[in-house]
Amino acid sequence: MASPVPAIVLENVEKRFGRIAALDGIDLEFPSGALALLGPNGAGKSTLLRVVATLTRPTRGRIFIRGVDAGNEPERVRADIGLISHQTLLYEDLTAGENLRFYGRLYGLDDLKERVRQALAEVGLSGREHDRVRGYSRGMKQRLAVARATLHQPAILLLDEPFAGLDAAACAMLSERLRRLRREGRTVILVTHDLQRCLDLADRFAILNRGRFVATGETGGQSIESLQRRYENMIVQHPSAILASE
Repeated sequence: MASPVPAIVLENVEKRFGRIAALDGIDLEFPSGALALLGPNGAGKSTLLRVVATLTRPTRGRIFIRGVDAGNEPERVRADIGLISHQTLLYEDLTAGENLRFYGRLYGLDDLKERVRQALAEVGLSGREHDRVRGYSRGMKQRLAVARATLHQPAILLLDEPFAGLDAAACAMLSERLRRLRREGRTVILVTHDLQRCLDLADRFAILNRGRFVATGETGGQSIESLQRRYENMIVQHPSAILASE
């Protein structure tokens, strides 16, 4: 799964909403592994994921996904990306199986029956394939969203606070899934406010504030106390403005 080119490259990426710069000249080069994206509410984290996922176009700058210019070939790069956002992107009037088969056909996947069965089993939803999603709890919908986002085995997985609404068992399931993706050489960007999860699940961290990276580093050798101090110092030094985009 490792690639000779970086999985994600951002060059001077800016995203403006009127006069507000949600992203203000972001540069990033990230290979395989897991990056935890930290920052206060309104820092631009969700906007950054949407731009990388090609769901919104940057106002300025270029994005490369595995060497492909996302601005020129967005459909091509989307096949390499899985996204878990605040919205589950599920159709509530469809069953779990129907949702996964729909997305599987979009990605041109073969052997959908087995893929759907396996995907549901991996997120603890075996036996619920024929239940309509509108009857699912918030945690079950989030489990199904994980299955949806990983059904096509993407090289890059983008997660925006994916643990929200999950019970302890589901959190453990998702944590193990992310560890396995790291072992497989895939690339993960995880937006989280949980510094302990950052240390447990990521190789590197980046602190985003007011649309800019104010600190980056490796998680190895960091204690929760040292990361907390660094985070607080960066936020105090660069006080955040609440942005309408996040």
